Amino acid sequence: MDETLLNDRDYTVIIAKTTVDSGTKPPGFAQRWTAAQAAVLNLIQVCEAFDPDGITVYISCRSPQADCIFKKYEQVKSANLEQVIEAGYPPGNINLLEVLQTELEDYFARKAAGKTKANGEMILVLLDGEPRDRMAVANAIKAATHKMDADQELGIGFVQIGEDLIAKGYLTALDDNLQAAGAKFDIVHTALLEAIEPDALTAFLMQVLQD
Repeated sequence: MDETLLNDRDYTVIIAKTTVDSGTKPPGFAQRWTAAQAAVLNLIQVCEAFDPDGITVYISCRSPQADCIFKKYEQVKSANLEQVIEAGYPPGNINLLEVLQTELEDYFARKAAGKTKANGEMILVLLDGEPRDRMAVANAIKAATHKMDADQELGIGFVQIGEDLIAKGYLTALDDNLQAAGAKFDIVHTALLEAIEPDALTAFLMQVLQD
């Protein structure tokens, strides 16, 4: 596939961090995002290179008591990328379903208005656990595929932080069974962050579109 498909495309990153329960999680669970921070920044910077007017970042609120579910940062560029990402490691869950639906609805609204880029959009979801609303997330993605005109206009990449086995099982099923469940196109690709080679980040983005 031609790598030019990565150009003229909008990129959105959703950071979905799980609340840590030290009584039920294995040692090192709370540190997994810190350990992965450099790799996360590298991946997002590759997206920003293909989206020079800046990427969109969704991130959970800093305080569980904050009167918001998520924050949306638009036109994020390398100059302020690290500051935004570091601010997004709060002690609370992000509502993945609501964020994903918000972004998908925004994409199709812009598409209807002729405001999307020629090659469409890519959404990367960085997460460390299984979504609480797992079936609803799958159904939202499936519904989105039926609004698409081509299988490469929209790609959703799930990048797992850490090695939670339940999350891995869910993501594998989402990757392998989307069309069998009724999706028009297979637009999901999943990978463990640590399995993505530092010099193959562009290849990973291509896999999101090829899957």
